[in-house]
Amino acid sequence: MEVPLQIKFLDISPSDAIEADIREKAEKLGTFYDRITKCRVVISAPHQHHNKGKGFHIRIDIMVPGKELVINRDPGINPAHEDVYVAIRDAFDAARRQLQDYTRRQRGDIKAHEPVPYAQVAKLFPEQGYGFIETHDGREIYFHRNSVVKGDFDRIKVGVQVTFVEEQGNEGPQASTVKLVE
Repeated sequence: MEVPLQIKFLDISPSDAIEADIREKAEKLGTFYDRITKCRVVISAPHQHHNKGKGFHIRIDIMVPGKELVINRDPGINPAHEDVYVAIRDAFDAARRQLQDYTRRQRGDIKAHEPVPYAQVAKLFPEQGYGFIETHDGREIYFHRNSVVKGDFDRIKVGVQVTFVEEQGNEGPQASTVKLVE
């Protein structure tokens, strides 16, 4: 797919070689997402003081259905951006990553994290080093002293709220990680 592209030079003379490099990189973006409606690239060389080199500022605006992706590469971040081709490469690498993330979200590949479940300590056997927590749906889940983070087993009391990670043990469900809710 040919990406609709606009290139603008600010405080820098236009260059056919730079423009060709940008066109090549913009075309590659189309391989990551084929519904790009517009791509605008602005290259500027901000004024620098005294003996410092010029760093190139690259801004890429990519329009996709329902969203605009904006990539700004500031010359102050990376001294290698005194080379316009390095600055362009880094900006397009960031654009590619944003476009790939956008594509994954559109396909539903990025999963939402499930909330950490809460429970209450229901039974405790401190001498034996284990106990049971009760989940909000009434299930009892075994936990061992070693499952309690930060060595807080001795601070746990019946009725205390905890978060936990459940896994299947040899004799049923067990909490592999138990953390006190402060």
